[in-house]
Amino acid sequence: MKQQKITFIGGGNMSEALIAGLVKAGHDCANIIVTDTQPARLEALADQFGVQTSADNIEAIAQAQVIVLAVKPQVIEAVLANIGNRIPDDATIVSIAAGVGIQKMKECAKREHLSFVRVMPNTPALVGAGMSVLFSNAEQKHKDVAEYILAASGETAWVEDERLLHAVTAVSGSGPAYFFLLAETMQAAGEALGLPKDLAAQLANQTAMGAGRMLAESGRNAATLRSQVTSPGGTTQAALDTMYECDFPSAVRKGVQAASKRSRELG
Repeated sequence: MKQQKITFIGGGNMSEALIAGLVKAGHDCANIIVTDTQPARLEALADQFGVQTSADNIEAIAQAQVIVLAVKPQVIEAVLANIGNRIPDDATIVSIAAGVGIQKMKECAKREHLSFVRVMPNTPALVGAGMSVLFSNAEQKHKDVAEYILAASGETAWVEDERLLHAVTAVSGSGPAYFFLLAETMQAAGEALGLPKDLAAQLANQTAMGAGRMLAESGRNAATLRSQVTSPGGTTQAALDTMYECDFPSAVRKGVQAASKRSRELG
């Protein structure tokens, strides 16, 4: 696996996260090529990771065993139309474009037999703590290659129904932003109560990290952990009662539903 020739089309943050994970895991950087429309971005990735770069998508995929489509959903049709007839027959094509289904991508490439794997990753992959959910109807060897790439930057899981990726996008793909908003709001509330800005930020950020680790490592679910830290009549109970009065759970549910709806629209 570590000698697979991988081409990333698009050199944004998610490509950077996946490349960082691969290189750290021992993948040969000489076998990674990145394309992007911004020369400065390519230069930065080459300097940081020692990868190859190109401004020509067709040239970059000529020898590729794996092609990672790390572009926005709005441009993936044009990208596939451009490279479709030049993709090597046995290549594994990994798409992280939200909402765009495998059949749609095959139609754009005009190559029905190509082997696609759809992935919904998230930005904590930048720190090796990503959550990536995958779907594919391709042969197992293509699934294995895709999982190898994503597992280098965090946890992975598979779904058997492609339609579930809309819900995955809403919960984990967009999910980090919900936690960032909570931390941002907590910091602002702390400042309003008189805390220095730096201290308020430290408290909110460390609390978020600690709570996340407890969820991941304690073996207890979120509801149990919440109840364990909520003493009847105490300060936490007072805060949660107020949040429930403001219908905080409903706001979160509606937000997740809106993200899922938008994912379907993008496809």
